[in-house]
Amino acid sequence: MTKEKTFPPHGRLMTKLTALGPYLRQPLSSDGHFFFDCLSSCVSAKKAPEEREFWGWWFIIEANEQGFEYHYGFGRYNDAGEWVADPVPAKHEKAVQQTLEDFYPKLEGLLQDEFELTLSPSKVLKEPELGSVA
Repeated sequence: MTKEKTFPPHGRLMTKLTALGPYLRQPLSSDGHFFFDCLSSCVSAKKAPEEREFWGWWFIIEANEQGFEYHYGFGRYNDAGEWVADPVPAKHEKAVQQTLEDFYPKLEGLLQDEFELTLSPSKVLKEPELGSVA
């Protein structure tokens, strides 16, 4: 029988997750649900800053009995401030993938080392599992 983990207060989690870098979107996060994203590569630097779009990723963790489950996606952050699940062009793939690969161990380490919480893939995950040899 597995014992349910004790979670730290939401405010403490928010503070620690914010300290990971510019990834946490606080307005899109709530108790037991945290939304991260990264604008990895600009679609076109020729546009005015307020009209620029970016290639990147979003990453969502949701609380379960042992810690958190994650799912994520890749796409384009449009000029309306919304994520669109579009295929990332080949010339931007490396930058986008690298930023996600840099973020994941930081998040996993924080949850495991600081709070003794697990981070596992969600059953709805369509992308490969992160942190595995696959």
